[in-house]
Amino acid sequence: MREGLIEIFHDEHRQLRPGSTPPELKVEFFAFANVNNTIRLRQGRLLVRLSDLLEGAPEGVVRAIAHILLAKMYRKPVDRAHAARYRNYVGSHEVMNKVHLLRQMRGRKRLDSAKGRAYDLDAIFEDLNRRFFHGLMGRPQMSWSPTKTRRTLGHYDPAHNAIVISRIFDQSSIPRCAVEYIVYHEMLHLKHPVRLRGSRRCVHSAEFQAEEKLFPDLRRAEQFLKRL
Repeated sequence: MREGLIEIFHDEHRQLRPGSTPPELKVEFFAFANVNNTIRLRQGRLLVRLSDLLEGAPEGVVRAIAHILLAKMYRKPVDRAHAARYRNYVGSHEVMNKVHLLRQMRGRKRLDSAKGRAYDLDAIFEDLNRRFFHGLMGRPQMSWSPTKTRRTLGHYDPAHNAIVISRIFDQSSIPRCAVEYIVYHEMLHLKHPVRLRGSRRCVHSAEFQAEEKLFPDLRRAEQFLKRL
């Protein structure tokens, strides 16, 4: 199997850099916590690590991965057909179910308390659940982020069934509607999981966007977030 992998990488290398001699190559499967694939050039040797979730993947998928990794390393355009083939495979229900299971077993998720200095995320979730979801949504783990990050205001992690909100919102100077909106947005991710449409991942579906507009203080919250 490893010899076959090396042959595929050498073949894709010749396709991307015709006339050049492929460097020495080492390819191994690695127990990442997700579908991660890496490539490094060290002292003239290519070191490739593929997620062990990809063991047994069809040859076309492995060839697509080889093309994508080599193209990115050599700063070449990525072929759309290869990119679509890879996205379709890793976005399939079978692979995604394996990813969620592995992230639960291998992934480390640092979760803090839901109760902050100014706001209690559990209480906010239950209030929103009653007001907008008829109390039917099961509460995931709620947590404030370890730091006051502005880059990621909130996210829902389906593998760990957790909603994490940036601690920057846990201040009395932050209007409650802004905190509620961020939590509401992540609750919609819980209700409307990511879908695969063709070769594209649909994160915010039409149904998601329609429900988001139902939040009564949407405009006020968005205006505050822009200033933030």
